[in-house]
Amino acid sequence: MRIVPTQFQRLFIATCAATLLGIISPIPAHALEDNWCKDVHIRFFVGGSEGDAFGTIVYNGAKRAEADLGPKVDYIFSGWSSEKMVQQLREAVAVKPDGIAMMGHPGDAAIMPLAEAAHKAGIKMMYQNVPVPKVVAAFGGGYVGAQQEAQGRALGTEAVKLAGMKPGDKAIMEGVFDNENRGARERGTVAALTEAGVNVVQISGPPSGEWASDPNLAIPVITAALLNNPDTKLLGGGGGQMLGNIPTFMQAAGKKPGEIFVFGFDTSPQIVEGFKNGWVQLTADQQPFLQGYLPILSLCQQVKLGLAPMNLDTGAGFVTPENYKIVAELAKQALR
Repeated sequence: MRIVPTQFQRLFIATCAATLLGIISPIPAHALEDNWCKDVHIRFFVGGSEGDAFGTIVYNGAKRAEADLGPKVDYIFSGWSSEKMVQQLREAVAVKPDGIAMMGHPGDAAIMPLAEAAHKAGIKMMYQNVPVPKVVAAFGGGYVGAQQEAQGRALGTEAVKLAGMKPGDKAIMEGVFDNENRGARERGTVAALTEAGVNVVQISGPPSGEWASDPNLAIPVITAALLNNPDTKLLGGGGGQMLGNIPTFMQAAGKKPGEIFVFGFDTSPQIVEGFKNGWVQLTADQQPFLQGYLPILSLCQQVKLGLAPMNLDTGAGFVTPENYKIVAELAKQALR
């Protein structure tokens, strides 16, 4: 019987033969070595302050990538302040590293001129946690993180289902609604709740990130909202720091675990305890460890191998009282 190679098989055979004959260059030898990215300089934006619950997971992912690949990495802590991030990005571009991994919180408009300067200087860019699609379209770069609006909508829909919300029921949702890019997530959640007929009270956190750095600053506002809306059935936190602080908010308002269905974003040791003790019923996981590891991997690949920027949606689904134990130990180790 005569075997006829397929077109793919013929192309594969020809490529292998060409490589052996030196017609096509093989994979660069340095890509197969340990610490193959050792001569690359990267500035990495962690987002929060040192010790921040979410930022620590991002930082641990980045440190693991640094150890695995070998680049020189400068870590930038911003306290979740968009204004501070912009100034630090300006300084990072001036230093002219090989690559910058930047949090997208300041938004397209604020980042655009600095992305242009980085592009002109030949600096490779990656963005994490908050997408900046207009910047990427104009000057390139990749993105590792959840798609904010889509994840927010999905969480709102899941909360309505699991909490058994009906038209006319009341919810409270906290978030940085006024931030163009970062606020898309909570706006998506509110849209999903509203479309289900739920009446939503919105609490706008300060855009400069104070509540994310210190959630206790929000106690008077959250408590007042709960006391002024005693018929609230659903309470949403706009970030892992706020969700982790739910027991404090609820106790300040005289509420007991499970009295209100509480939901939000991210995992952390505090949120795991919230599930364990009945304070938290639902969260959307966005795998921040990957938001630390993969931007550094992608920058190394771009600089050393000429590969295209990486783009990955890290939204992994939902954590509930039924499955939280699966991620509990990793969350306690600040890895999930």
